[in-house]
Amino acid sequence: MKIAVVGGGINGLSSAWQLALAGHDVSLFERDKLMQATSRASSKLLHGGLRYLEQGEFRLVREALQERRWWLKKAPQLTRRLPILYPLYQDSRRARWQLKIGLWLYDSFAGRKGIGRHRWLTPQQALRCSPQLQPEGLKGAYLFFDGQMDDAKLGLWMAEQCTKAGAMLFEHSPVLQVTTEAKILLATGWQQFDRVVNVAGPWSQQLLQQSSLPQQPLDLVRGSHLLLPAISRYGHMLEVPGEARIVFVLPYQGKTLLGTTEVRQQLNEPIQCSAAERDYLLKVYNHYFQPQQQTEAVLDDFAGVRPLLGGSADASRASREYQLNWQGQLLTVSGGKWTTARALGKNVAVQVAKTLTK
Repeated sequence: MKIAVVGGGINGLSSAWQLALAGHDVSLFERDKLMQATSRASSKLLHGGLRYLEQGEFRLVREALQERRWWLKKAPQLTRRLPILYPLYQDSRRARWQLKIGLWLYDSFAGRKGIGRHRWLTPQQALRCSPQLQPEGLKGAYLFFDGQMDDAKLGLWMAEQCTKAGAMLFEHSPVLQVTTEAKILLATGWQQFDRVVNVAGPWSQQLLQQSSLPQQPLDLVRGSHLLLPAISRYGHMLEVPGEARIVFVLPYQGKTLLGTTEVRQQLNEPIQCSAAERDYLLKVYNHYFQPQQQTEAVLDDFAGVRPLLGGSADASRASREYQLNWQGQLLTVSGGKWTTARALGKNVAVQVAKTLTK
């Protein structure tokens, strides 16, 4: 079957790969260069999403933990196991028993594909791991493990797998319109396919709009990150004071990666870290670490837009699940997270195969 995939981020590449492995004639079209937008502006984590357990997203967490192991095993040159501390203070919102249950579930869902079990550290042990943590009020910390990656390079590794499987990848080839009869409009004119898979991430609904087709509700949320000087080889998962939100402070390529924010975004607005987001992140950092860091300590910043399934007033509680919706011979993918990209691609291939048997 001749299939067009629209979108060269990690979900588009993973979908193209799985479709090519299934024996289809796959052409992927990316308006810019591969892995240039949302997929390279992540928190650089391959993780199950410990915080999603609070929202009851057990299926997603279990799937992500299985996929975490796959990425670590298949691309060891671009991934690594990362020890992460979750420090608990006198004024922490979450009780130690709550975290214990969550981490026990996290380890259980990973099962035999786990990469290390969690354990409790005393304040002294936690400070040995991360000497710049604020010692006042520190009750201890949980130590657990997740994966870390170079997202841009890992995405290009996936592009290599696509090419090896026979998929054709076209950069700088924006798709202007799609139809439910599996036609796509390029700058050179209309092309006919047997199926079209719209995996354009934050731009998937915009493409439907341009094509005068019904859209799915999608929340576009900007996530910004700062790069600061290195402080520890351990990662940190930290509660934002006064909020239920979590931010990460992670070692990354000789620096410290601090993020993320969650700010509603329109596609016609610049996708960049605002001064307010920078101040917000520095305030969280300075609550937990000493010495304090000011604006001049910021080495760099970056931002990306995540397409989250719509319907939640609170962006931090919006689902990281994904949905697949058919309109005739056009399949649109909405939502999803980096770690589960391969599983999403497999699901796309299954959905396409089902249309062959009808």
